[in-house]
Amino acid sequence: MQERFRTLRLVLTFLFITLIFSSCADEEVTKAGSRFPNVYSSDDSWLISWYVCGSDLESEYGAASADIEELLETELPPNVRVLILAGGTREWQNDMFRSNVGNLYLYDSDGLHQLDTMKNADMGNARTLENFLRYGRENFSADHNVFVFWDHGGGSAAGVCADERTENMLRLNDIHEAFSAVYGANPAEPPFEVVGFDACLMASYETAAALEGYARYMVASEEMEPGNGWNYDAWVGALAANPAMGGAAIGEVICDTYMTGCVEEDTEEEATLSVIDLARLPALRSAYETYSREALARAGSLSPAFFSALDRAAQRAENYGGNTREMGYANMVDLAGLARETTRELPSGAALVQAVDDTCIYKVHGDYRRRGGGISSYYSYDGDEEGFSVYAEQDAALLSQKCLLYCMIYGEMPEEARDILAASPDTGRIGVLPTTRRNIFGMEAFEDRAVDVDRNGNAVVRLSAAEMDILSSIHCNLLYIGAEEDIILYLGSDVNIDADWDRGIFKDNFDGTWPMLDGHPVFIEVVEEGDDYNLYSIPIKLNGMECNLQVTYSYDDGQYYILGARRGLEKNGMSDRNLIRLKPGDRVTTIHYAMTISGDDEDFMPVEVDTFRIGSHPTVADEEVGDGTYGYMFEFLAPAGESALSSVVTFEIGNGEIMTSVE
Repeated sequence: MQERFRTLRLVLTFLFITLIFSSCADEEVTKAGSRFPNVYSSDDSWLISWYVCGSDLESEYGAASADIEELLETELPPNVRVLILAGGTREWQNDMFRSNVGNLYLYDSDGLHQLDTMKNADMGNARTLENFLRYGRENFSADHNVFVFWDHGGGSAAGVCADERTENMLRLNDIHEAFSAVYGANPAEPPFEVVGFDACLMASYETAAALEGYARYMVASEEMEPGNGWNYDAWVGALAANPAMGGAAIGEVICDTYMTGCVEEDTEEEATLSVIDLARLPALRSAYETYSREALARAGSLSPAFFSALDRAAQRAENYGGNTREMGYANMVDLAGLARETTRELPSGAALVQAVDDTCIYKVHGDYRRRGGGISSYYSYDGDEEGFSVYAEQDAALLSQKCLLYCMIYGEMPEEARDILAASPDTGRIGVLPTTRRNIFGMEAFEDRAVDVDRNGNAVVRLSAAEMDILSSIHCNLLYIGAEEDIILYLGSDVNIDADWDRGIFKDNFDGTWPMLDGHPVFIEVVEEGDDYNLYSIPIKLNGMECNLQVTYSYDDGQYYILGARRGLEKNGMSDRNLIRLKPGDRVTTIHYAMTISGDDEDFMPVEVDTFRIGSHPTVADEEVGDGTYGYMFEFLAPAGESALSSVVTFEIGNGEIMTSVE
């Protein structure tokens, strides 16, 4: 964000010097007609091991305590038990647990019993996870096992379970190593029937690969989960009522009851949950390896055109976790969506789409997450080197995919890529990462690109075929320029331009309106561009708390819909589970970015502009910005987070007329 603000400052200085069921319309359950049969005996015994990292979700909201109370509403038979390790928060919102230890409890047909404590248990440390797994194995025998992680999740790089006291978290390597130390992989007879993540962003290929050989099924969400999370009374109660069900049926019940809860809490629009059959992971891995190797071979020439085509596909596919400069980047993409969008460049993508569909045997999703295939993967939307380095260390990630993203970010081919293309095994890590990046996109050529005005008064920029090959997208940026107030107010970016990619002609679509929240102008950023809807993020303060309002725009009816507010990603990459719906009377403060015209400001800085109370029917709508002077720039975006801005177009609005001029 700061880099873009510096660029804006330079440009402006120059200017002034010069769903739950298939019958429901808004939520869908795929493959809803199938019901998985019982595969075990009703007399079989079950142990559910629940790894509850309370974090700030507990200290601020009491969310872990609420889910534990929910579990305690379930009456268990003697053959179903729940082993709980609870820790990782500064303060518990109940009288049972202590915050300075790991609290070991058992819930069974006789109620809740304290078993022991783990001193100084760091829930973000692999050793704590290993000790809990070993404790369960050595002290409780069961015919079948389920394991559930509870907390924040951050995707394939960040991992899961961020201990609020130590600020450590479990990476995928930690999870794999802990399970391996206690059980050892056994693909034919995995020790766990189900491993689940009641956490955000963990339904990835990399997570599944880390658990291969340790579970038959994985249940997790591609997208961020809302605060209501899984319904423990419902799904544990279903297992208690029918211990003969297998892991697929358990996963189905978790999904269905989760989506029911989302509908009840009005948080269903972006909800996702998947059941992944880990026995089918070898076929998925083979298809993903073939796809990644094909992409790596295409990338070998370091052609910007290929990376831009790949990035355009990633922009069109569903992405998860926010992925804006304001919210932060989780860098997770729907794997089937990415493969589907690249089948023209990479024909092997068709087989990968099919493999994802075969492996994700059941899923639920809200209306604004209906295009996903149920399994995500890491993709570097922002080109952040630190985030990529963490991902590159995860052994579950394909080496070919690491090499592909390395080429895109650093502009050179790693030695490991040559080995992969020579048919070496697709595992391992990349060596030492470079300290500098080679510029292969040449975005400096787009800086301050001249803009014309056509006879209809539209701002127009023209690009050659070679220039378009470099770009993944073109956005527009709008600023309010108040000479009397001595301020330049940045209003954000959008994709609302008239784009002709065949002829290389791009025109403004500005009609004097901009998105407003209950009539108040907002700063807005594009999260995802789709054929039928776009997702946006709006920074606000909601009742004094900084967060991002998530909004969708539907092309079907030309309306905006407010989904709710979340805080941005934490510095450790963890996403916020608490989706807050706006309600009448909420106090909202809009946050923009501004600088003075006359001063020596080097960067745009966040400023609070309007404070108001939400009305009875909060709305976001395109409304007239009013008379005044506005600056407009085309923003040219390339892969790995690179971008450049055109010269400034000036819109003078007065008495309903817009006069366009360029320097």
